[in-house]
Amino acid sequence: MPKQNADEYRPLLEDIKDTKRTSKFPKKSLVLAACAACIGGTFQCGYNISVINAPTMYVQNFINQTWNERYQMDISEYVVTLLWSIIVSIFTLGGLIGVSIGGTLSVKLGRKGTLLTNNIFAITAALLMGLSYPTGLFELLIIGRLLSGVNAGIGICVQPLYLGEIAPTALRGVTGMGTSVFITLGILTGQVMGLQELLGREEYWPILLSTTCIPAFLQLLILPCFPESPRYLLIDKGDDEGCKKALKQLHGMASYEAEREDIEKERNNLVGFKAKKPWELFTDRSVRWQLLTVMFLNAAQQLNGINAIYFYADYVFRQAGIPDDKIPYMTVGTGACECLTALTCGLLIESLGRKVLITGGYTLMSVCCILFTLTMTFQDTSPVIPYLSMACVFAFILSFGLGPGGVTNILTAELFTQTSRPAAYMIAGSVNWLSFFFISMVFPFIVIGLHQYCFLVFLAVCSMVATYIFFIVPETKNKTFLEIQNAFQSKNNGKAYSADGSGTKLLATSM
Repeated sequence: MPKQNADEYRPLLEDIKDTKRTSKFPKKSLVLAACAACIGGTFQCGYNISVINAPTMYVQNFINQTWNERYQMDISEYVVTLLWSIIVSIFTLGGLIGVSIGGTLSVKLGRKGTLLTNNIFAITAALLMGLSYPTGLFELLIIGRLLSGVNAGIGICVQPLYLGEIAPTALRGVTGMGTSVFITLGILTGQVMGLQELLGREEYWPILLSTTCIPAFLQLLILPCFPESPRYLLIDKGDDEGCKKALKQLHGMASYEAEREDIEKERNNLVGFKAKKPWELFTDRSVRWQLLTVMFLNAAQQLNGINAIYFYADYVFRQAGIPDDKIPYMTVGTGACECLTALTCGLLIESLGRKVLITGGYTLMSVCCILFTLTMTFQDTSPVIPYLSMACVFAFILSFGLGPGGVTNILTAELFTQTSRPAAYMIAGSVNWLSFFFISMVFPFIVIGLHQYCFLVFLAVCSMVATYIFFIVPETKNKTFLEIQNAFQSKNNGKAYSADGSGTKLLATSM
């Protein structure tokens, strides 16, 4: 009988033994759930950003050929450029539409339900882009890219929301890093797939653009095996049993109780509150500093010069003597560099904290802006200078991936409680996509007007963000969502208006 009891409780004893380990390492089911969410989420976004670059000339030739067949005349170079610009840039418009509806869908369908439904846009986009060549309709490329953007916008809004809510407090940072790791992995994969040895040849470009359906099918196959967000189940739906089951699957028997208590505290503090709309956040003084912070950080993520460094990369590589046919491989190297730093950030985020990484990242980017301006100015004075410029390119990308690229989305999840988080992601995502569109439109004129001195503009942006974070943003490592909110609100010297049984306070603030 004693032996039978020992055998019966051995699984529980093993879970208890693993409690210390789970504080440092996530449970396998949590890792797989995060990967399943990411493969059809930010991976898609990164993939669609980079995969369109390789077939540029082939698609333009297709537009010219189609136009000639329709109207028996060649299309002007200006119209080809215009149509190609629309095909590329309409992705950002789709992204803006996606983030505008992503938060609402995440409340109505759930985080997991929204991610699964979102694959409809990816599969439809892949079908349309794949059919564009055989049907002779370049308009399908425009519609397909728009739908790809909607898919990316919803994914980049809802996926970090899901990751932030399924992870235990101690592992929230490293789990949230899945967003940046997979977006950089998507960019790298798109660059690799566009090489001549794979799908970078002219006859393969419709297949290349339609490969966006593969991550969608993978997510539809894998994600249903994992639960909905426990916080959504308990706080939004009041499903206590569903929350317990989800926590046990994601965190294990030994460690789910502590996380459930944290969710219960948050629910008690939010009794009577409904999920907020984006416009309600702008009038809510208790979250004004958080809202200002995420808007500032998401705008800076696009305006910090990372797009400029990629723009200048080809020129720098040529100046360093890299043959033109080898430059695509150097470009893949920049993608691999950013992916590597995203992984490094994931390993460091729980030990160093969010504030150190993002402040340090922007500080290093500021230094790189100065050095890059100098090396570009004196490019012809010595044969060594072009190699220093190359070093600046990779250093800038490393600095971006180490902090801003990885931490920004995590902070958006951590600075808000359950009722405000979906709306916050809609606002943050809208600012991000609008900034993406703005820099895409304005950047060429900045380069034409300032040449290499354009990096002084980005130096100002990076310096301002580093200063703001250093003085305003509190460290969020190992803090519950309520503790983070209190840390922000106490900056306004407000008075407490409510408290739960454990003494956790929510403070009224003024800005």
